[in-house]
Amino acid sequence: MTRREPNDMSIGSATQDREIEYLTQLERLLLEGLGNALAEEELPPDGGRVLDMACGTGSWALELASQYPGITVLGIDPHPQLIERAQAQAWARNLEQVSFQVVTGRESLPFPDASFDRIYGRLLSPCLPPNAWPRLLAESCRLLKPGGRLSLLESEGPLTTSLAAERSWCFVSEALQRAGQSFSVDGRHLGITVVLPRLLRQAGFMDVRVRSHLIEWSQGSEAHLAGCKAFLGSFKRFASLILTTGIASKEELEQLEEQTLTELQDEDFCALWPLLKVWGRKPVSPDELSTEPDWW
Repeated sequence: MTRREPNDMSIGSATQDREIEYLTQLERLLLEGLGNALAEEELPPDGGRVLDMACGTGSWALELASQYPGITVLGIDPHPQLIERAQAQAWARNLEQVSFQVVTGRESLPFPDASFDRIYGRLLSPCLPPNAWPRLLAESCRLLKPGGRLSLLESEGPLTTSLAAERSWCFVSEALQRAGQSFSVDGRHLGITVVLPRLLRQAGFMDVRVRSHLIEWSQGSEAHLAGCKAFLGSFKRFASLILTTGIASKEELEQLEEQTLTELQDEDFCALWPLLKVWGRKPVSPDELSTEPDWW
């Protein structure tokens, strides 16, 4: 449950700074582009507990705790370096109601049943293979209190006017599909937004809803710099998978990266990042569960 390459290797000293920079820019882009839209409908009352899965550098959990001091926030991530950084930020900002913990396994999370009122996850799909989603959602349901809500934010990728950027993301999508790391049937996208509502219903969540969001990161927009850095960081972190799956050579990737960087800085560059928020509620009692089968 972390935004890492599919092999899920821990962060080494050679890549740690680059990973932190990428996650910092990605989280900045989400916070600036969406603001409270990620939380305003699902926040628990004062005294409630919130779990932030794959919290990365902790920016979102810290912002949530800062804006809503009446709730308790726990951020988890498998990478000790990121957790250490996040905890240091919490101490520096005197946010006693937010904490961070290293959690590694995907099979189960080290918390008792019904521990949280809300659970959040953002952009998990590039690192979470299709067969891992049912386990993740089952664990989320276990950890939620009756009536608690799970909220997930996913995307199929950005839309831009840059030919090089479009080709770069096509390489990422195709590599994930070839490696069996996406729901896509043809490699043109990740496929997660199409299936995620159904996955929540299959896991037993009720009142499943969806809402679309858009972040503009065109040239001249406030999110342009963060969007460019996040996009380039995403392309770099999947470069090894692109090479392994034989989609492009090292020389082709280097040329494409250089061309992408140039086009992102063009004065006419335009870009949107479509995102889909999907949320559902854990039943208050087993009687709430529908027993009607799917029509197909």
